[in-house]
Amino acid sequence: MANAASGMAVDDACRLKFLELKSKRTHRFIIFKIEEKQKQVIVEKVGEPSQSYEDFTSSLPADECRYAVYDFDFVTAENCQKSRIFFIAWSPDTAKVRSKMIYASSKDRFKRELDGIQVELQATDPSEMDMDVIKSRAN
Repeated sequence: MANAASGMAVDDACRLKFLELKSKRTHRFIIFKIEEKQKQVIVEKVGEPSQSYEDFTSSLPADECRYAVYDFDFVTAENCQKSRIFFIAWSPDTAKVRSKMIYASSKDRFKRELDGIQVELQATDPSEMDMDVIKSRAN
């Protein structure tokens, strides 16, 4: 199932892990990496439900692009427990230009494989995806 535009296939594990996060809530986050040699998106890391947002952000490499999904639990002003599934396109300024281009051109197709994304964020440095940003986008 490679995409003609970017030529990236999506490993089945990506869809499976996402379904587990969405329906069974067995993961807090998933970090996805493009393997250029295999021309496919793979699961790089999965976070346990007990892990924090800081655990998630510290798992993202400082100078390489990644896609990530984060399951954010919060309580509304009306005191309702809610959850939002975030898709984060991490593309730090310090990443290689080629890498940024590959991630940018493959993003929409990859995101379509993950049915149930509720909020999308694009971040080039940690401040663009800090907890305040997440909270404001969740509502």
